[in-house]
Amino acid sequence: MSRRQVQPATPIEQPENSLRRWLKERRITEVECLVPDITGIARGKIIPADKFSHDYGTRLPEGIFATTVTGDYPDDYYELTSPSDSDMFLRPDPSTVRMVPWAADPTAQVIHDCWTKDNVPHELAPRNVLRRVLKAYEDADLQPVVAPELEFFLVQKNTDPDFPLLPPAGRSGRPETARQSYSIDAVNEFDPILDLMYDYCDAMELDVDTLIHESGAAQLEVNFTHADALSRADQVFLFKRTMREAALRHGIYATFLAKPMENEPGSAMHIHQSVLDRKTGKNVFAGKVEGKESKTFHHYIGGLQKYAPLTMAFFAPNVNSYRRLAIGQVAPINVQWGYDNRTCGLRVPKDTLENTRVESRFAGSDANPYLAMAATLACGLMGIQEKLKPTAPLASSAQDLGFELPRSLGEALDELEAATVLHELLGPRFVRAYISVKRKEYETFFRVISSWEREFLLLNV
Repeated sequence: MSRRQVQPATPIEQPENSLRRWLKERRITEVECLVPDITGIARGKIIPADKFSHDYGTRLPEGIFATTVTGDYPDDYYELTSPSDSDMFLRPDPSTVRMVPWAADPTAQVIHDCWTKDNVPHELAPRNVLRRVLKAYEDADLQPVVAPELEFFLVQKNTDPDFPLLPPAGRSGRPETARQSYSIDAVNEFDPILDLMYDYCDAMELDVDTLIHESGAAQLEVNFTHADALSRADQVFLFKRTMREAALRHGIYATFLAKPMENEPGSAMHIHQSVLDRKTGKNVFAGKVEGKESKTFHHYIGGLQKYAPLTMAFFAPNVNSYRRLAIGQVAPINVQWGYDNRTCGLRVPKDTLENTRVESRFAGSDANPYLAMAATLACGLMGIQEKLKPTAPLASSAQDLGFELPRSLGEALDELEAATVLHELLGPRFVRAYISVKRKEYETFFRVISSWEREFLLLNV
């Protein structure tokens, strides 16, 4: 795929002028220039609004995309980046500009795209990786639509990482102990925090739809309205910052760690997805009658079944991610699919024909939303292109069939490295950088001796 295919549709001067007006109308004094990195962390610069209005030469070193979550670098760092370790040029995406509602002074935040000095999208930027997959859909006259569901925990402040996380006390003064799935009263325990979260989301125009209490102690889930994949990834990225800030204002943490507590369930980012015909706007998954979906739908399911195990490093990107994917947990361990079957990795909800879709349940809440969406859409598109056939839908528990997914980050990275057919769609340079960064993180983790090892092995082996 040529990099020239991802050029912006309109000249850059027009949106910049529009963005200047937006900042001036709101008397913005500072601008947070955000770039999502490989982990999903917001990197960037904070600059005065008057300088932002006249200077679009904002730059960042491309090394931010070859940096581990610990701030370390893989051994082949200078092979992944340019030999000169040069800068990228940042361009603001005006559609992402939002107020920062928790800032003391009028402050804006805007997500930036990364470009090379040769004026092509930088291959290592996660936002550009998703754009690359979306361009492949556009070339096939298709338009994916997604709706993410994001789970997370509220926990007591934890300033010493050697101590386990604990549920926080709600307004009653007591922490949760029993399972409270879908409990309204359990949600109300955290009304002050959630009211602030909704105020922040309204100020930032985030399309948060439903809020529910999940099965874990102080575990919540927010659903986003369906839309194009890039805007939904942007919204998940911004929501994580927002939720953490709302919780901190009340003296607790919000965590999107996939498995934060030993005896509590994990947190997922389920991604509902369907595909439209770009010319007609119709859902290409829909059949003529219920239960008789289109051939394209079944090819898409077949693609997810074949390629999801090979892309688990994007759905489960951290060593902790694989603690969630275990037998007995409400999380998938294989690639089975079924109608309204939550034990399957691929669930097809009961709905109207025009809303025919599949819910991919593989990704944890710790996944980078840009890369998780790029990966799941890439898997589905490969299925359409290869006309793959899925297995029969499963009505029983998929957990009874055992594991079909990688059991660790190391295994998942091996699978991704071997899946060369996916590398071109996602970008060969990006895939190599991602694997190098994650392998470095995996090696760093294995240098840490856990309390379990000291407790059970120290004097017994």
